[in-house]
Amino acid sequence: MRSETLSVPGATLYYEVRGAGPLLLLIPGGGGDAGVFDDMADVLAQHFTVAALDPRGYSRSTLDDGKPAAQHVAVQSDDAYRLLVHLSDGPALVCGTSSGAIVGLDLLARHPDRVRSLVAHEPPCFAVLPDAAVHSAMVDEVYTLFQQEGAAAAGARFLAGIGPAAMKPAPEVSRLSPRAAEMWIRLAANGPLMIEHELREFTAYVPDYAALARVRDRLVLAVGQQTRGCLPYRPAVEIASRIGLEVVEFPGAHNGIRTDADEFARQLIQTLSLR
Repeated sequence: MRSETLSVPGATLYYEVRGAGPLLLLIPGGGGDAGVFDDMADVLAQHFTVAALDPRGYSRSTLDDGKPAAQHVAVQSDDAYRLLVHLSDGPALVCGTSSGAIVGLDLLARHPDRVRSLVAHEPPCFAVLPDAAVHSAMVDEVYTLFQQEGAAAAGARFLAGIGPAAMKPAPEVSRLSPRAAEMWIRLAANGPLMIEHELREFTAYVPDYAALARVRDRLVLAVGQQTRGCLPYRPAVEIASRIGLEVVEFPGAHNGIRTDADEFARQLIQTLSLR
């Protein structure tokens, strides 16, 4: 694996590359970074050149002015586009999970020439749902709790809102390798930034259905087998129905890329091989 940086307007992106073969860009969810894909990338690297990034303002991707700032879907999408242009002359495979899936949907809609196939795993576009107002109120409550009581209270409310079974528990950091432990320390620092600067805009995102429908043969809307009945499962189903697709179930819950990394990676290889 090699780690590099790329200057983009207003930020410097950190990314990691490993493996050989067609380019596959992995985009983490809100508050995540390239490290969340470590276990999965080891499997994927046997088939692809795997690139994973820290989104701007998180972990090792720094903002030019050094101050936390509002996160915007279009900006993160532009960052992903610039990274793809930097790494490849042609279209690439992309897999985004959670908020990273939202970035992937925006990337495919706005830059279809750069995306050979996109697997969008459980994009939390709560605004597309018939009961969107309920979930918008929940997100607002999470934000208010964050302002008044801190990240722990806000995180607990959010987990309750999306469903207790939506996320498998985090590991005991003391039992992890040094690299994995360092990642969890970074994620702990990223969490409050995500709640304050990202959560409300990203969950309010509505995809460009017309643009996606034109390239639906390049899109896979993925859901977790263990997320059925939970909020994160539903937006992908709704988006798929709007553009004439069926969802594809992947192993694990909303955080399946980490908790079921090997199985998730093998499902991803199989899915991309059929595109």
